[in-house]
Amino acid sequence: MIKNPELKTILTSWEGNPIDENGRFVNHEFPMKNSFGDALKWMLQRNPKRKVKKEDKWRMQVVKDDSFLRSKEDVIVLLGHASFFIRLGGRQVLIDPIMGSVPLKKRYTEFPIATDKLVDIDYVLVSHAHYDHCDKASLVTLHRQNPNAKFLTGLNMSTLLKDWVKTSEIQEAGWYQEYNLDDSLQIYFLPSRHWSNRRIGDENAYLWGAFIVKSNERTIYFGGDSGYGSHFREVGELFPNIDVALIGAGAYAPRWFMSPNHQDPEHAVRAFNDTKAKMMVPFHYGTFDMSDEPLSEPEAILKSLDRDNKVQGELKIVKVGEALSLR
Repeated sequence: MIKNPELKTILTSWEGNPIDENGRFVNHEFPMKNSFGDALKWMLQRNPKRKVKKEDKWRMQVVKDDSFLRSKEDVIVLLGHASFFIRLGGRQVLIDPIMGSVPLKKRYTEFPIATDKLVDIDYVLVSHAHYDHCDKASLVTLHRQNPNAKFLTGLNMSTLLKDWVKTSEIQEAGWYQEYNLDDSLQIYFLPSRHWSNRRIGDENAYLWGAFIVKSNERTIYFGGDSGYGSHFREVGELFPNIDVALIGAGAYAPRWFMSPNHQDPEHAVRAFNDTKAKMMVPFHYGTFDMSDEPLSEPEAILKSLDRDNKVQGELKIVKVGEALSLR
């Protein structure tokens, strides 16, 4: 078991993140090791949705309006894929900022604002090491433009980040730990069902997870990359008044291969319902083509589930760059 002894652990029964015999992190509920054979099977098999996907011309709408950066109100802005700008309690937070492309993946939605406008950022949150969530170029740029920003992430991630954000403070947390912020804003690192790597040989060397961002007035949950699990119900028990849950709902096909790591829309809605949050904002679809489903499918299924009253709260599908005011 391992955790950061300098940080507070909010779950008294939690002794630390489990590690395997090689010192690598594992999911506590669904321990797994990626199979090269399964990955090869997926890459070689024919996608049954290939024709539909090829003919799918749907694209996420992009709003190019940076006026939210000059506001003082609490706001959430999806910047594409899993990247969010959040202002809460007067503090400005970025989560998993990806301002350009990622290796081997075409970007289908533009980054909605000029990157040089991202200044006066207080905290940059990095959920895990995968390239579509942890982008060196974006983090280097943000460090240069925000030399006083603190970078908050999971255990062992500083081995990656320290050379990119050399003079910035980096805090690593284990699951169920609260970052030391000396601030009215509270940020916690929580479980997700996933894995991590950057290159061959470092699988699960860096911890993955989710975040709670909490002010005196509001609580926002970012579920990170995750398959479905009991941790969604647990976060609702630990934080019983979540205002907005940001829940991943893409990169899920084929389900037999992707489900341990990403949620389909049905599981995303189930996860949201488990948290008992007031509003669900889905993400992780429409920006990068990462799996077999058509780009339009996640949103179409989510809307159908909402019409069938499967969503126990408000489903808010936002455009990229659209400012969601929290009042």
